[in-house]
This record gives sequence, C-alpha cells and structure tokens, in this order.
Amino acid sequence: RGGARAQSGGKMASTAAGKQRIPKVAKVKNKAPAEVQITAEQLLREAKERELELLPPPPQQKITDVEELNDYKLRKRKTFEDNIRKNRTVISNWIKYAQWEESLKEIQRARSIYERALDVDYRNVTLWLKYAEMEMKNRQVNHARNIWDRAITTLPRVNQFWYKYTYMEEMLGNVAGSRQVFERWMEWQPEEQAWHSYINFELRYKEVDRARSIYERYILFTALVLVHPDVKNWIKYARFEEKHSYFAHARKVYERAVEFFGEEHMDEHLYVAFAKFEENQKEFERVRVIYKYALDRIPKQDAQNLFKNYTIFEKKFGDRRGIEDIIVSKRRFQYEEEVKANPHNYDAWFDYLRLVESDADAETVREVYERAIANVPPIQEKRHWKRYIYLWINYALYEELEAKASKRTRQVYQACLELLPHKKFTFAKMWLLYAQFEIRQKNLPLARRALGTSIGKCPKNKLFKGYIELELQLREFDRCRKLYEKFLEFAPENCTSWIKFAELETILGDIDRARAIYELAIGQPRLDMPEVLWKSYIDFEIEQEEYEKTRNLYRRLLQRTQHVKVWISFAQFELSAGREERLPRCRQIYEEANKAMRSCEEKEERVMLLESWRSFEEEFGTDATKERIDKLMPEKIKKRRKLQAEDGSDAGWEEYYDYIFPEDTANQPNLKLLAMAKLWKKQQQESEAAAMDPDKDIDESQT
Repeated sequence: RGGARAQSGGKMASTAAGKQRIPKVAKVKNKAPAEVQITAEQLLREAKERELELLPPPPQQKITDVEELNDYKLRKRKTFEDNIRKNRTVISNWIKYAQWEESLKEIQRARSIYERALDVDYRNVTLWLKYAEMEMKNRQVNHARNIWDRAITTLPRVNQFWYKYTYMEEMLGNVAGSRQVFERWMEWQPEEQAWHSYINFELRYKEVDRARSIYERYILFTALVLVHPDVKNWIKYARFEEKHSYFAHARKVYERAVEFFGEEHMDEHLYVAFAKFEENQKEFERVRVIYKYALDRIPKQDAQNLFKNYTIFEKKFGDRRGIEDIIVSKRRFQYEEEVKANPHNYDAWFDYLRLVESDADAETVREVYERAIANVPPIQEKRHWKRYIYLWINYALYEELEAKASKRTRQVYQACLELLPHKKFTFAKMWLLYAQFEIRQKNLPLARRALGTSIGKCPKNKLFKGYIELELQLREFDRCRKLYEKFLEFAPENCTSWIKFAELETILGDIDRARAIYELAIGQPRLDMPEVLWKSYIDFEIEQEEYEKTRNLYRRLLQRTQHVKVWISFAQFELSAGREERLPRCRQIYEEANKAMRSCEEKEERVMLLESWRSFEEEFGTDATKERIDKLMPEKIKKRRKLQAEDGSDAGWEEYYDYIFPEDTANQPNLKLLAMAKLWKKQQQESEAAAMDPDKDIDESQT
C-alpha cells in the first residue's frame, strides 16, 4: 500500500512539474563563426590518439610456482572459452585456443579443441590443415594419417589436402602409401595438374611404365569423358615418350591425337609439335606432308604460327621450289578466306584462279573454276554479270589452251549460254567466242548455228557485225547480203550498217546496188548519224566521178540542213571539180551560202563561212574580189549582258563578243556610231600626246 502511494505521489509530482513553465535558454549574442574551425574527422582522430595514450601497458607477470601457473592457465582458458561461447563460428578463436594449448604441450586438449571446432564447421579448409600440421609437428603420424583420410573423404575436391597427404607419405618414405593416395585421388578425375603430379611422382622413382600407364588413363579420360580435351596434354604425353627415347610410341601418340581431334577441332600447336618431332628424327618428307596437310585444312587466321614454322623449316632444309610452295600456300589461304567471306567477290576469284593455274594440276584448277562459276549473281541485271561472265570466258580459254580439252571447252561454252537470261540481256562476246572456237575446231556448221541462234534469240549489233565479218572472211558474199538485210531490218537507224553494206556492194562492183542502198538509207525517217551517211554517199559519188549527181546530193542535203560545214564542203567540192568554171561556181556557192546565212542566229558560223571565203579569194581571187570580201567581214565588239540565277535572282554581268556585219541594213547606224567612236578615241589620244610633249607643238607651229 505504501509503494502504491509512493508511485501515485510520484506521478502527481511529475504532472505538477510538467505544468510548470520551462526556463528559456539563454540566447547566443555572438553568432559569428569561430576563427579556428574543427572538423568531425579531427575530433575522432584526436580521441583515438588520446585513447591509445591513456591505455597503460599490460603488466609483466612472472610465474614462480605451479599454483600461479595453474591459475594463469585457468584464466586463459576461461578467456578462450568465453570468446568461443560469444561467437562459435569464428574459427580463428578456435585455432588460437588450440595453438595455445599446443604451445603448452597439451596435445590432447588441443586435439579436443580441434575436434570441437570441426563439429562447428567441418568445411573449413584452414582448420583441417592446422589440425594435421599439429599432429605432424608432434610426430603423431598415425593421427595425421587419420586426419588426412577424414579430410579427403569429407572434402575430396580440395586439392590441397591430397597434395599435403601425398607429400607427407613420400617424406616418410612410404612410396606405396603415397601411390595409393594418388590412386584414390585419380578416381575423382581431378584437374590436369593432379595427373602431372602423379606422373612426376612416378618419374622420381624411375617408374616409366607406370608413368606411361597414367598418361594413357589420362588421355582415355580426355577422349571419353572429355574432362580436359586439350591439345597440350597429348603433346606432353608425346614429349614424355620422346624424352625417354620411345620414338615409335611418340609418333603413335601424335597420330592418335590427329585422329582424335579430326578436322573439326584442328589446332596448329599439335601439328607444329608433330612436325618438330619428325624434324628431330630427320624425317623431312614427313614434316612437309604434316605441314601441307595442316595448311590445307586450318583457317588462315588460326595458322600464323604454322606458316612461320613451315617457312623456317623450308629455309633450313628445303630448296627454292619448297619455299615457293609455302608462299603459294599462304596466298591460297588468303584467297580462300576472301571468297568465303564474300563468294560474289569475283576479283578475288580471278586472283585465286590465276594463282592456281600457275602452280596446280588440271583437276584442282577445274575444281576452283567450278566453285567460282557456281556463285551466280542473285540479280538479273547486266551490270552485276559483267565481271561474272569473265569467269566462264577464262574457264573456256583454260580448257582450250592449257588443258587442250576441246570437248570440255564446248561444254563450258554451252553451259554458259544456257545459263544467260537471253530474254533480259545477253553477252555477244560469249556467242562470238564460241563461234570462233568452233571455227578453230574446223566445225563451221556449228559456228553458223551458234551465231544464227544468237541472232534469233537476242539480236544485237555486235552479233550481226561478228557474223558478217566471219562470212566476209569466208568470202560468202551472198550470206553477207542476207545478213545485212536482216541487220538493217533489225536496226534501220544504224548508219554504219548502211555504209558498210554499200561499201560491200562497191567492192563487189555493183555500183547500182550500192547507190540504191544509199538512197534507201537517206530515205529513212530516223538515223543515228545522218551526217556520216551523207558524207559517205557524197564521197561515193565523187569516187565514181558523178559530179552532177554529187551536186544534186549537196542540193538535197541543203534542203534538209543549212549547216555552214555543208556549204563549205560544197564550195570545196566545186573548187576540186577540176574544170574551167570551177572558180565562178565556187564563188557562187559562197554567195548563196552568205545569203542563206544572213538569217542564221549563230553568227560564229557565218564568220566561219566568211573566213573560208576570204581564204579562197586570197588564193584564187582578184583585188576587187578581195576588197569586196574584206567589206563583208564583220566588226568584233565586246558587250555585256545581265545574268540570272536558277531562282530568278540577279547573278551579275558577263562580257561576250558580238559580230556586226556591214551587209545587214539594221546594223548600219551601229557601224556609223562605232566609226565615230573610234575617230573620237583617236583624237583624244593625239591631244594627250601633244599635252605630254609641248616642244613638239612649238616646232610644229613654227613649221
């Protein structure tokens, strides 16, 4: 009851105190920052330093009797036990405790502590190692064996246990026991180093056969279980055999390795090691075979070391031919990689084929050609086929010229012509090359059939020309006439064909047919080069000395065009006609041309005509005619005109030359003004000269 009153009294007192007013905190008058600022880091560092200073050094204890020793042991054990009880999982506390007991030669107590620690964390590797080391240091061999057995049974994947265990047995001279531990270890298929440790162990005791059997087991694991499918393991096995002078066994190991890895997982290191082994055995031909076999199958980017070693080998033991073979092989690998990366890179195929043709047999060359022509352009457009078609051409030429196989050459040409999409485009070159090949084989019907098929399927100017040229060489003129007729039906606007046809008839002496062909040609509504055709017709009539017909041709041509070159050519024809009236006729042509050219907008052409006329008069004319033509020559003046850009804005001014002809009545005022301007300029120059030389003016006035 008294306690309850006291509690209620306390509550009332606290309530009364809560109702009281809390005194106000004194206000800080100076709120400016202190001159020396102290950071939190400085405060902490200073506190730490003072803490260290304040800690007194532990007192030195001197134990003088057994009771003090027991007391000391009791206190230390209590401290260790307290630490363990606070945190059982901290293994360092257990290890320190056991090592302290070991230092006191309390082995049984230390063993008990280790066992208690293993109950807490049996996966701790350090704990097992410290436990076993303690037993070994105290010469407790059987206890140490027991601990290692428990460790490798509990944690078989910890290699350190196995290494320590085997090392201990070997140091004790127990070779059989160490071998037994290794065998137990190998059952777990450990890493590579474990196998090599076992092999080295056997080699230390000169047990070569046992070491070989271990290698065989290891290689068998790599082949079947694929634990370590690595080339270096096979190489180590072979070098082991080579080191112990079992050369036949070493060669067999290399051969088994090559067979095991096959062509899918080829590694250059294996072949380099194999080749060097054979080189040490003076088997140089076997070395070459190994290098060539590897180089033909390993990609270029993975065979750099292989190439390097092969080159060194050939320089040491080979001849010039062998070194050239290396270079060829290297370039062949480069081209193979290029065509694999881009099969439609036809330039790479050309380089590859050129290399193969220079240093390979016919079957290899044919194989590369077949691979190349198999890469048909995916788009049926002629620009994509222009490089590709030369693969077929080179293939056919190789079969004909190098391989001397006419039957295969014919098959190549026929296959190419069947492949081409003739409805969209064709290559006249292929048809003509095929026809020429058949002619070289003295098979004229097949050549004619090929060219006839080409004209029927895909007529082209080049095909007609090639066919006509073939028949001309064979002197089959009737066939040439038929071909020209077909050609002109196909392309009536081709002036060159008309001219060649007419020239053929001229050569054959049929002038009327030639003239009729020319007449048909100039009567065509559309021609690609009419000026060439008219010139050829005129030259034809001049050669036949048909001057009247030539004049009529010139007149007919002038009805179609008033070009200045036609007038000049007409005048020169009249001049070269060779008659007495040639000069009047020529002058008359120039007169007509001048009159006709007055309405021409191209003043340069009229000037060209007048210059030609003046040249004629200077050579054949009189003074009167020369004076007359000089009066007809125009005045050349410089003018300016305004330029406009494409968007219509002003682009400035440009200067150009214009011609004013005296004959034009509209230009008479301009000529008069131009003459007055020239006279005024001359007077200005004379007055300026007089002002510069006054003595000359005085002498002239006295005179």
